[in-house]
Amino acid sequence: MCTIGEAGQNGVCKQRPLICSILDPMESLIYWRDVKKSGIVFGAGLITLVAISSFSVISVFAYLSLLALVGTVAFRVYKSVTQAVQKTNDGHPFKEYLELDLTLSQEKVQHFAGVAVAHINGFVAELRRLFLVEDIIDSIKFGVILWVFTYIGAWFNGMTLVILAFVSLFTLPKVYENNKQSIDTYLDLVRNKLTEITDKIRVALPIGNKKPVAAAAAESDKDK
Repeated sequence: MCTIGEAGQNGVCKQRPLICSILDPMESLIYWRDVKKSGIVFGAGLITLVAISSFSVISVFAYLSLLALVGTVAFRVYKSVTQAVQKTNDGHPFKEYLELDLTLSQEKVQHFAGVAVAHINGFVAELRRLFLVEDIIDSIKFGVILWVFTYIGAWFNGMTLVILAFVSLFTLPKVYENNKQSIDTYLDLVRNKLTEITDKIRVALPIGNKKPVAAAAAESDKDK
């Protein structure tokens, strides 16, 4: 059962079970439901990213693949010798994994392609809205974010940001889950303050296209 996003995510699970088949294991990993599995994935991923930041991607892929191959060959030989000495017939040690169905069905491919296209179209439409200044306040916010990114880019390279994002993926969700109430309280305060400042700017700018959020809410209450 999906729990990411709680009620909203549950609705997605009922409508798009294929998405939940991916989100469920991912949620279990980033929320550390199984410490052993999450630790293995986090450690392996972090080591791989750090290696890529120091060496070429091809070298990292080749060495990791070679290490995995040596490990599986050694284990296969060990099990074969053990079976010969003990005169048992346990079969291939990787039989369970060899029988796994790894094929992608046409339905799954079409489904995820449709989801990807929908997100790309939404992203392109949002960029058009921001760059062509459909709403000047939103465009200004976007400009501030881009300006901040110029400093982030000067401080960190792309690989460092990927590593920080990976570490955050495995830490921030758990921190939020453990301190949800206090974090939500501070986020609401910040959100309300930003909304107040944004409304004042919208009123001050004669070319704003949208009514202030607070004013729009009050007007909506009057209509009711």
